[in-house]
Parts: sequence; structure tokens; C-alpha cells
Amino acid sequence: MDPDSSIVPYSAIRIVDASSDPRTPDEVTPDEATSLGVPIVAVADDLTAPGTRFWLDRATVTLTTATTDDRRAVTVADPRTAAREIARRVTDSPITAATCDDVLRAVDPAADLRPALIVESLAYSTLQAGPEFARWLASRGPSTPRADETTPLLYHRDGDTLHIEFHRPRRHNAFNDGMRALLIEALNLAHLDPTITAVEISGAGKSFCSGGDLADFGGFDDPASAHLARTRHSPALGLFQLEQRLGTALRVRIHGQVLGSGLEMAAFCGTVRAHPDTVLGLPELSVGLVPGAGGMFSVPRRIGRHRTAYLLLSGETIDAPTAHRWGLVDEIG
Repeated sequence: MDPDSSIVPYSAIRIVDASSDPRTPDEVTPDEATSLGVPIVAVADDLTAPGTRFWLDRATVTLTTATTDDRRAVTVADPRTAAREIARRVTDSPITAATCDDVLRAVDPAADLRPALIVESLAYSTLQAGPEFARWLASRGPSTPRADETTPLLYHRDGDTLHIEFHRPRRHNAFNDGMRALLIEALNLAHLDPTITAVEISGAGKSFCSGGDLADFGGFDDPASAHLARTRHSPALGLFQLEQRLGTALRVRIHGQVLGSGLEMAAFCGTVRAHPDTVLGLPELSVGLVPGAGGMFSVPRRIGRHRTAYLLLSGETIDAPTAHRWGLVDEIG
């Protein structure tokens, strides 16, 4: 099916009317036979229309005005306007957008984390050497050292529970290398001590975690070495293994800004409790990167690849009630 030219005919993205009759399943164009294609955004006023099922399965995400629990679709006020905005963002960062779509389609969130983390990290490292990340670095300019908290992460034991607190309140707990090292240390303690039967993670100040500290981005000149560091020293691995052992007793309390790596890490936990003021999102596309803290596995595991793709490609944030409906949050309070 040709894209609906009344919406937007960009080559970096494909916009389709999901209510139109689909092609037969065996009809493949030459381009589709020799490439993975581009992100597909389907627009559907009626999810029950003939042909919609075809696009629900194949599209990167389907936008609709209908209220739905179908994880392949996202309800928006104006699907065509939302599709145009996604198309604008994708056209600005086509390499990153295509890579996001590729990784989400390749990762199996029902399987083990390790292969997914490797695919995610390879994509992240590739984009670190790409033009869109370089453009963002140039616009940011040289990073300048900032006064920082002495201890960016605190942890202590209370009975059988290990409490972990992100502790950079003046920076909305933007995740940096110091926090990563201490978080891995705390998670290792929980793994080594079987008498720890619950872990609770929280954040000091106005936000749980606003994502990776942008001042740290670009610190690795060698993306290949960065890939090894990311996959050999990843909090995602520790969180995933703890969730396998503790289940719902691996708890996280989120509030304020929960963006990027903050959302990625929270999604690994067995119980996610959100304050009503919580705002959640995945803004990595604007930086020229995919999520790099296991989020291409942890977030789809909770809400599916389609809604994860929507958060990434649109750059939109969602509130706590929406996150609860989607399954990204287990409790609000």
C-alpha cells in the first residue's frame, strides 16, 4: 500500500491508513525484499475495520482515537497530527529512528536479557559513532564539570530489606558513572546475601531519575570499548537477576521525572509504585541514541514494542494513570 500522501510522504518513515484494504501477505515489493524497511506508523479511526489487523501486526505503532487495551495501538486526540509530528522527528533523525525500530523488532522481551542487552548495546555504540549523535554533541558544546553530591547513591539494610536511594537531588538524580558503580555494588550485595529478601529503590529530591546525565555523554571516544563496558558492567543485569529471584519484592518507588535510563531501570523491577505526579518518557531519539540501560528489553516486557516505539519516536511523555493502564506502573500512590 502506498503511504497516504495527505499525511506525509517522507522516505524515512511510512504512514499508512490502517483501515484500507491491505495487500495480500505474499505481495512483496523489491525494496521490502532487500531491506528491513523504515518505521511504519498506521492511522486507524476504527480498530475493527477490515485491514486494520494486518497493520496492527506489521506497523511500528498504530495511532487511533479509539480507547483500547490493545498494546499495538496508542490512543491520541488526533492520529493524523500525531503521525505528522512523529514523521517530523523521524525525518530529523532517520538513522536513530530506523535503528530503534530494528532493535525493538529483534528483541524478544519474553526471553533472557543477555542477548537483548548485546543487541541494544551494539546499536547504541554504532549510533555513538554516527552523525546524529555527533550533531547533538556539537549543539551541546563542551561539557563542563559540575559540583556534585559527595555520595550520589546511598544504600543500607533494614531487617531483610535492602534500601537503595539515588542521591543527586540537585540534578534530579541524573544517572552518572558514580551512581552506576554504586548501584552495581549494592545489587551485588543483594545477590551475595540470600538473607536479603526484598530490595526497595527510590530517589531523593523532586525526581526519581531524569535519565542519563547529559554532561557524561560522549565521554567514550571508542564505541567498541564502550560496548564492552556497557554489557560487562550493567545494572540491568543485576536488576533482571534480582527480579527473577525476588519477584514483586524487588520494588521501586518513582516520582517526578522518570525519563530515559530512569524509566529503563524502574521497568525491570517486580513492583513499580508511582506518585501521582510522575511523568514518564524515553527522550533518546533527540540525542541520536537508543536506550542503553536495558530499556529496549525492560520497557517492551511491560508494555510491548509498539507502545515503546511510540514513546521513543514521538518523544511524548505519559502521566501515571496512563502508565498504569499500559502496565508500566503497578500501583499509584
